[in-house]
Amino acid sequence: MSLRKAAFAAMYDRCSRASEEAGLAAIRRRLLDDASGDVLELGAGTGVNLSYYDASLSSLVLTEPEPAMLRRLRPKALEQAPLAQVVQASAEELPFEGSSFDTVVSTLVLCGVDDQGRVLAEVRRVLRPGGRLLFLEHVRSDDPQLARFQDRINWLNHLLVDCDCNRQTLSAIEQQGFTVSRVDRLDLPKAPKFTRPAIVGVAATP
Repeated sequence: MSLRKAAFAAMYDRCSRASEEAGLAAIRRRLLDDASGDVLELGAGTGVNLSYYDASLSSLVLTEPEPAMLRRLRPKALEQAPLAQVVQASAEELPFEGSSFDTVVSTLVLCGVDDQGRVLAEVRRVLRPGGRLLFLEHVRSDDPQLARFQDRINWLNHLLVDCDCNRQTLSAIEQQGFTVSRVDRLDLPKAPKFTRPAIVGVAATP
């Protein structure tokens, strides 16, 4: 485990607090109101979404690849969702059989995975027919000037937080055969300008 990743995990909740309090928490809550049945969350991190899941879910599985994040996620899950299963796993290689889940949740994850297409293919594999992907992701801006700035700054953003700020994630979701039933474009509150453009929505498998 690198010192950079350990430091990022230690600082994550503190650094994101202003954004959460300024409206990001409300965005998460509205999105996760649609989670139902057997639910899988990708890259659960420190467990920021835990309080927004309905207790009536059939099951909840939280995946996270980074040991430093897992050390924070496990006690929080035990406290807030004791029936949830925490699994150390990369989103590119989900250790679940096909058609295992009704809902997959991805919040601010698809910007940081190594292979976005492979992750989305895995999501489609583990979802049941008619299953849904609930997503909240920051993306490349539709504004050409800001998009060019994102392209210029992306190397630094990736170096510091292992995140690409200029991914065209909505197109990637559609390219994997998902039908996007709802999508809203918004600005993440209190976020740096180059990570502010975002999408939130629902996509379904055939």
